[in-house]
Amino acid sequence: MTIAVIDYGMGNLHSVAKALEHVTHEHVVVTRDPRRIQGATRVVLPGQGAIRDCMGELERTELRGVVLELIANQSKPLLGVCVGQQMLLEHSEENDGIECLNFMPGKVRRFADNLRDASGERLKVPHMGWNRVVQRHAHPLWEGIEDGARFYFVHSYYVDAADDSSVFGTTEYGGVHAHVAVGRGSVFAVQFHPEKSAGDGLRLLENFVNWAP
Repeated sequence: MTIAVIDYGMGNLHSVAKALEHVTHEHVVVTRDPRRIQGATRVVLPGQGAIRDCMGELERTELRGVVLELIANQSKPLLGVCVGQQMLLEHSEENDGIECLNFMPGKVRRFADNLRDASGERLKVPHMGWNRVVQRHAHPLWEGIEDGARFYFVHSYYVDAADDSSVFGTTEYGGVHAHVAVGRGSVFAVQFHPEKSAGDGLRLLENFVNWAP
């Protein structure tokens, strides 16, 4: 039993791997070897930074085809994290527009610069820190996690999925209801960082390890 964290040069790889090791006895490996990724029992697609760089590095390391095959075949559980969630959509507004992996219908949009909270206070972009996640639909990865639990975010762009049935969690920021947990079949992806989200983040990772879609 092996969990492969895809190493294409972008993302908080070793923090994700350490958090996974904390919740499972399964072997966790950070790798860019296509054979090890394809042979793993479950896979994590991380991401951090600009989406243009993430998509470019996925191409450069010749792992784009591996990821496309994984999400198309639905042969094993895959967890996307942060930009690893955004890459699953059709298109991102970041970097003057970037075509993504087109696994789910929808766009990645930028938070407006003039966001304000309920009291009229100006909100900063990027959206950084702890925020509540409302569970839109039930999912095995929410098991043992209260609706409205707080998770840790760092992002200026957010997913706006076109299919409501694929949206499993939302976060409100300045009146925007960002789709911060999406999924289809054996794929589940989150904008927040479970490896930085204390007990609830670890529980989500543990649920992923035990998930049998």
